[in-house]
Amino acid sequence: MYVRLYSHCLLRPLPKKQEYMPARFYEQEVTSGLKNKRKLSAFLDKLVSKHLKKVKSTSLTYIFCTDDHLHGMNQQFLNHNTLTDIITFDLSEGADTLNGEIYISVDRVKENAVKFGVTYTDELHRVIFHGALHLCGFKDKKAEDQALMRKNEDSCLKNYKKELAG
Repeated sequence: MYVRLYSHCLLRPLPKKQEYMPARFYEQEVTSGLKNKRKLSAFLDKLVSKHLKKVKSTSLTYIFCTDDHLHGMNQQFLNHNTLTDIITFDLSEGADTLNGEIYISVDRVKENAVKFGVTYTDELHRVIFHGALHLCGFKDKKAEDQALMRKNEDSCLKNYKKELAG
């Protein structure tokens, strides 16, 4: 698209409008292999809107990292000396915005995919949705909470696959 100043004068193209992505994805010393980031970001935005009606603005930052990095964070921030696949931080400062940082160990995701007999991609998406669901208020410490979390993760996986296919 060109801007026409006068009928005889043509200026340079306008820069493309930056598309807002509610979720951003970064890799720290790893390669996640994550694809379709814009579609995933839009799906995550819909997921948040479905569960948190008052939220008008969503900003999720996903950082893919190593076991060592996430283990250090687990010790430093949660005082847990165990490996984990995900740590989620809610940085929101009001009821109408959701601002979160989600750290995911690619090493754990790979190992868990083998352990649970699923593809790496499915396990990666499951963990991504898991983090967003935590930010929406879902818990997973008690058995009944874990069952509800798993049900929501499964629903997200199914619906996201439909969106990718359609």
